[in-house]
Parts: sequence; C-alpha cells; structure tokens
Amino acid sequence: MGPPRGPLCWLLLLLTAACSGILLALYSSAVGPYPGPRSGARNATWSGAFFGREVSNAGTRKGPRCRHPLSLAIQKHPHFRALFNLSTPVLLSGGLFAQELWDSLSQYKAPYGWQGLSFEAINSTLSLLNDSESSKLFAASGKPLPNCVRCAVVGNGGILNGSRQGLNIDAHDYVFRLNGAVIKGFEKDVGTKTSFYGFTVNTMKNSLISYGNLGFTSVPQGQDLRYIFIPSDIRDYVMLRSAILGVPVPEGPDKGDRPQTYFGPEASAGKFKLLHPHFIGYLRERFLKSKLMNTNFGDLYMPSTGALMLLTALHTCDQNYPSPHCCDCRETGRKGHGVRKAAKDWLFGT
Repeated sequence: MGPPRGPLCWLLLLLTAACSGILLALYSSAVGPYPGPRSGARNATWSGAFFGREVSNAGTRKGPRCRHPLSLAIQKHPHFRALFNLSTPVLLSGGLFAQELWDSLSQYKAPYGWQGLSFEAINSTLSLLNDSESSKLFAASGKPLPNCVRCAVVGNGGILNGSRQGLNIDAHDYVFRLNGAVIKGFEKDVGTKTSFYGFTVNTMKNSLISYGNLGFTSVPQGQDLRYIFIPSDIRDYVMLRSAILGVPVPEGPDKGDRPQTYFGPEASAGKFKLLHPHFIGYLRERFLKSKLMNTNFGDLYMPSTGALMLLTALHTCDQNYPSPHCCDCRETGRKGHGVRKAAKDWLFGT
C-alpha cells in the first residue's frame, strides 16, 4: 500500500491543502445511482502524444481575482505539477479536426479515440461545431467571465439529501449536473441552477428510465444551459449531429429519436460541447487508472460520467466549492465504472 495510494489520493490531498481557498465541490444529489455502464472495447494503451491545437477558455474577465486559485495550489506542489496538465485541450471542435488528429485518435477505441468509427460520421459532426462557443467551455452569451470562476459539481449519489446546500450551490458562477439530475422536490438540498449537463447518450437514457419515479422525466433545459457530450460511442456523435441539425437520428440504436425532445426546440451548435477524446485519455492515465483494465473486464472499463465532469471542472474553473458531504467512500463494485479511481466513489456514486 504505502502513502499516498495513487493519483486520486494525491488529488484529495491537494484539495484538502487548498481548503483555505475553498477548492473542491463534490456534491451528490438526493437520489440513487444509475443502473450501470455500457460495454465496449476501450483498453488500448493511450500515449497522449498528440493533442492538436490548444483550446483556451480565456475571455474578457471582470471582478476580483481568486485569493486561492487551483492553478496556484497545483504549482506549489511538485507532485501536482507533474500530475496536472492544464494546457490539455478539454473540448473538441471542428477547428481542431485535421488528418493528423484523425490518424492519432484512430489508434484508440472510444471514448479515447475513433478506432473503428466512420470518418464521415466524425467529420460531419465536428464540421458543425465550428463557432467560438464550441471551443470554449465558458462562452455563453458573450458575457465577460468573472476573474474568479467558481463552480459546483452536482451528481446523484444521494449524500446531499437533507444537507440544505441548495443556496450554496446556486451561488456559484457555474453549476455542473449529470445523468439523473433530479431537482424538483430537492431544491433546498441540491439547488436549482444548471449551467452544464454532462452525459453520454447511454447514461442520459438510462437515467430517464431509472429516475423517472423521482421526477427526472426530462433532461434539463434552459436558454443559458449548455450540454457536454461525452463521446463514449458512435451514437454520441450521431445524436450530437442530429441535435444541431434539428433532424431525427438517422441510424443506430437511437434511430428515429427526435433530439429536440431531450434538448429543446432551440438547440443550435452553440448549445453543445464535446469532450476531447485525448482529454478523456489523459484523465484516465493521470487520475482514473483501473486494475480492471488488465482483467477480463478490461473491455468494459470507462471512467464514470461523474469522474469526467468533476475533472472537467477542475481543469477549467478557478475555484470549486468544498462540502462536508463530499466524501462518500463506498465501494460499489460496479465493473467498468471507474469507482476506485474516484477514491472509491467520492465522485458522487454516479
């Protein structure tokens, strides 16, 4: 064993060390976990050799700067400096698509690449993500960013039930939610604000089934809300393309689905973000490695939606709010879910 046990334990130490600066928000909403992960081969070794042109979230900023930014906490510790690469592009947009990127990502299976996927399907989707909003996480409405971007990440593990943290959550500049984002009836505990909804098509549909009895009957919608697609399979690219075009899904397991049912009638390209497969691979190698990758279940392994959303926030926000309800360290035993990687489900139990 030996202290500390892996990158995620180091990450927890970082968050603890920076608590005076109010660093990490690990929120879980008042409902239970979604049914489980999808399957698919994903166990190729990822080198992270090519990221493509760097994507920046920089923009016009206003207001006071952070007293204790995450980037400063990282730079103060040699281990964290080696662990984090904050220049890794988080999002993938059409401006990054080139033959070099295709050749690089074609070596790896989804969600870490495009091996076995159609060039036309990828190209036709990314060509629609060509405006400035597609390449920047915090680009909504062209508003100036605060100098200190404060974020909260809300999952669905149940540990916020009765917490009365709703107002604290809503006070942040951006609130990330995912999967079964139940709000109605739990507003005092989980808040009402949603800036980003993160999902794969599979987890979104599973959540609509699993959490329907708790009131999750539709995906969050709103003028300023943005959707973060996690490209776990070709169906995510196909759904994303159909959503931007406003047409039914033409093929695959979601054939005939009308994306406006999920994302609303006014879903232009600016409403959608796509996690970069290289970013997902970087997170797996640095933070979310699993012993499952070297077992018979290696083909099933994919980091949880909650893990990916949390680490997305950690790589883009300046401060992430901490909570005494953050550390639910139960081992769920769900294969392929990246549970141990997330400090035994400190990532919301999603």
